[in-house]
Amino acid sequence: MRTLVLGGARSGKSSWAEHELLATAAASTGDDTDAAGSTALHYIATARPWPGDSDFHSRVEEHRIRRQAQAQQHGVSWYTIDDVDAAEALASPERRMLLDDVGTWLTHIIDVQGLWEAPRGSVAQWTHSLIDAVRNFPEDSDLFIVSPEVGFGVIPEHRSGRLFRDEIGLLNQQLAAVCDRVVLVVAGCPMEVKAAS
Repeated sequence: MRTLVLGGARSGKSSWAEHELLATAAASTGDDTDAAGSTALHYIATARPWPGDSDFHSRVEEHRIRRQAQAQQHGVSWYTIDDVDAAEALASPERRMLLDDVGTWLTHIIDVQGLWEAPRGSVAQWTHSLIDAVRNFPEDSDLFIVSPEVGFGVIPEHRSGRLFRDEIGLLNQQLAAVCDRVVLVVAGCPMEVKAAS
């Protein structure tokens, strides 16, 4: 099942997605294990901290520590994938994946391609690749995609903020269309927006 998990900053969306994937792994028949016999979960990490940004580095480390603690508690193994594009990672044969998060992935694309001053829609070739990868993810596998919901606030003052808000909003709509289920997490509480049929 492909599940899109939306939420604001510090809403608990990542933690909720991690717990849900752990629950699906615990309920499995053990058909996706590593060499040690542990259930294998694959985490596509999209954050790319800037050199010297200790605060962001601490956030990344906090996520890593939380995942490792969960792994020990549930007898699973988290494998982090952070050296390839998210669309490429989704094309791997792994059956249980968590993509966290689409917002930092999109920011990285815009940064690397120098698109902050480009017209809206300039990221389409990358977002379409991601959408196709999600669409083609095996239906008998588990994929959780975490993405920020940024449309609840005021209109950003700067063009780059408005560009990001518009691009992530459109991308979230496209992801929701190809996912089986959509969950909105608010203050740690999940609300099902689109139920699996």
